[in-house]
Amino acid sequence: MKKLILYIGLFSLLFSYIPNVFAAEDLTPNAKSAILIEASTGKVLYKKNENEELAPASMTKIMSMILVMEALENEQISLDEEVQISENAASMGGSQLFLQPNSTAKVEDLLKGVAIASGNDAVVALAEKIAGTEEKFVAMMNQKAQDLNLKHTKFQNPHGLDAEGHYTSAYDMAIMAKELIKHEQILNYTSIYEEYLTKSDGTKLWMVNTNKLVY
Repeated sequence: MKKLILYIGLFSLLFSYIPNVFAAEDLTPNAKSAILIEASTGKVLYKKNENEELAPASMTKIMSMILVMEALENEQISLDEEVQISENAASMGGSQLFLQPNSTAKVEDLLKGVAIASGNDAVVALAEKIAGTEEKFVAMMNQKAQDLNLKHTKFQNPHGLDAEGHYTSAYDMAIMAKELIKHEQILNYTSIYEEYLTKSDGTKLWMVNTNKLVY
């Protein structure tokens, strides 16, 4: 058996072991776009409209986490470093950690908030910490997309909330996922099922991973 990355539907990402023998035509009967690659080599095993440009939603955070992991490995930031939460970060809607403006949180806690709970406020706080502003971080995301030769990707934000001109494809997302798991430390966070985050005001937030593969 081989370790595979499976994208089903609008980019449902799985990391698992599956049998070599399966009926490819049954993999994604209801999907607009899908791709199956071998994780270590990038060999494409199955594809369906893999270059169709679609809104990635929170899968956007795969690219954001790549840049966070690079910043950690380059010692630009550290896991125990405190990050001040801006008004901008705290104002994010959608999935969030309900961080308060002018509060602080450690980089590691924010990274957990992104990897486990898909926190939009957490990823913006990290983006601002790394690049200075959310806009500059988005520019870094698009530069990284160019570096990876992603031809069907353009980012407008680091979190994935709907925005005009914010898109990617199943193939491009698979390449991003392959790039992310080169940073093996990220698996320490994406594999967590649940954890409590103690915020700077002493309150606790339950974070739970909706990826059933880690249950």
